[in-house]
Amino acid sequence: MSFVILLGRFFYSAIFIMSALGHFSPEAKMYAEAQGVPYASFLVPFSGIIALVGGLSILLGFKAKIGGWLLVIFLVPVTIMMHRFWVVSDPLIMSYQQAVFAKNVSMLGAALIIAYFGSGPFSLKR
Repeated sequence: MSFVILLGRFFYSAIFIMSALGHFSPEAKMYAEAQGVPYASFLVPFSGIIALVGGLSILLGFKAKIGGWLLVIFLVPVTIMMHRFWVVSDPLIMSYQQAVFAKNVSMLGAALIIAYFGSGPFSLKR
């Protein structure tokens, strides 16, 4: 049954690893600027690096507690700045942003669990 933990780490980290490259696109920087993110041309790519390193750390089980904290550092500002459903007037966009906000909060919970417990079996640390 310990394969379940490896599979969980794979599925959890996949979103961070796959989305990291998108943080280097001009569109991501422009969207962040439109959301009021200061220094977006620096912070957006930097957040991509944090997401990639944190995701890989958890996937591989190498320094996964640190990887969990990196994802906490990534998720808190991204969730608050990029998914502010409470300021949106369009009901469809508000519903979408609320769903993404809730998804990120649940992912934040998982990152905190990993930051506390580590990676478990099938890790490079073992």
